[in-house]
Amino acid sequence: MSNKNSADMHRSEQRPEFWALSMRCCQLAGTVDICFFFIFLWLGSPILAWINVISVGMYVWAYRAFRDRRNRLAIMLIRTEVLVHAALGTVLVGWDSGFHYFLLMFIPALFATMRQRSAWTLAVCLWGYYVGLYVLMWFIEPLQPISPNALLSVNIFNFTTVFLMFAYLTMYYVVTVTRAHRRLARMATTDPLTGLFNRRHMVDLTEKLLAREQRQQGKLTLMLMDLDHFKDINDQYGHELGDRVLQRVALLLRDQAREQDFVGRWGGEEFLVVLPETDPEQALVAAERIRAAVQALDWTDLKPGLQVTLCAGISQLNDRESFSSAIARADRALYRGKAHGRNRVEQARLGDAGLGLAEQPV
Repeated sequence: MSNKNSADMHRSEQRPEFWALSMRCCQLAGTVDICFFFIFLWLGSPILAWINVISVGMYVWAYRAFRDRRNRLAIMLIRTEVLVHAALGTVLVGWDSGFHYFLLMFIPALFATMRQRSAWTLAVCLWGYYVGLYVLMWFIEPLQPISPNALLSVNIFNFTTVFLMFAYLTMYYVVTVTRAHRRLARMATTDPLTGLFNRRHMVDLTEKLLAREQRQQGKLTLMLMDLDHFKDINDQYGHELGDRVLQRVALLLRDQAREQDFVGRWGGEEFLVVLPETDPEQALVAAERIRAAVQALDWTDLKPGLQVTLCAGISQLNDRESFSSAIARADRALYRGKAHGRNRVEQARLGDAGLGLAEQPV
C-alpha cells in the first residue's frame, strides 16, 4: 500500500464521529430514494423510479461497508451513486429538478476525510463536473420531462432534503468541535489520575480568586494535605494500589468540599484545597473533618489491614501576600504536623514566612 493511501486510511480511522455520521447519512439518503421511487411511479416515470431502487441498494451496501470499517469502499459507492444519480436525474427531468443540489454535499465530505491537497483537487474536479452538467442542459432537452408543477415539487423536495442534510451536518460538527474543546480544556486543567484540578490550573484559579478577594477584602484560606507514609504504600503494595488510594482520597476530598471550593492534586501524594470566604478556624474544622474521614476509610477491598492517614497545613492569605508565600507557610505547617506524629492538622504561624520557604516557586 502506498504512503498516500496509508495516510488517508490513518486519517479515516481518526474520525470515528464522521463515519458514524456517514452511516446515518446512508440511512437518510436511502429513505429519500425510497420516497423518490413512489414519487416517480406516481408521476409516470418508471425509469427514474427504478433508478432509485438501485440507489437504495447501493446505500445499503455502503452502510454495511461502513459497519465493517471498509470506509474506502463505502465512500466509493456513495460517490458513484450521487454522481450518476444526479446526472441521470438532471438529464432525464431537467436542470430545474434540482438533482444537482446533491453534488454540493460532497464538498464538506471531501475536506473532512482527505488531506487538503487531495481534497482541493477533487473539489476542482467536482466543480468541473457540475459546470459541465449545467452547460450540457443548455444544449439538450430533458429526455423524460414532467409537468411544470411536478418539476417544481421535485425541486422543492430536493432542495429541502439537501438543506436539512447540510443543517444536520453543520450542527453535528458544531457539537463535535464543542465537545473536543471541552475535552482538551479538561485535559489541560485536570490531573488524569484523580480527575482533580492539576497544579497549574490551581495556581491560575487561585491567583484570579486572590485578586478578587483582595479587592473585596474577603478571606481566602489554603489547605495543603499530604498522605502519610505514601512511599511505603507504593513500595509494599505496588504503584497500582497506590494510584487507587490516591483516586479514593481524591473522591473523598471532592465530596467533602463545598461548591465554591477548589480541589486539586498539588503533586505526588499532595492535595490542595482553596477555601474562599473562610477564616483559619473554619478551615481547621473542615480539615479535621477530612482527616477523620480519610482515617475512617475502609480499604478492605484493596488490601486488608491497610491504613491511610494524612497531615494538613492551613494558612490564610494575608493582605498583599503572594500565593507562593501562603503556600510556603501551609507547607511549613504541614511538615510540622509530620514531625509531631502525622495524622494531624496544623495551622500556619506568622513566623513561618521567614523560614526561607516563601520564595520557593509553585
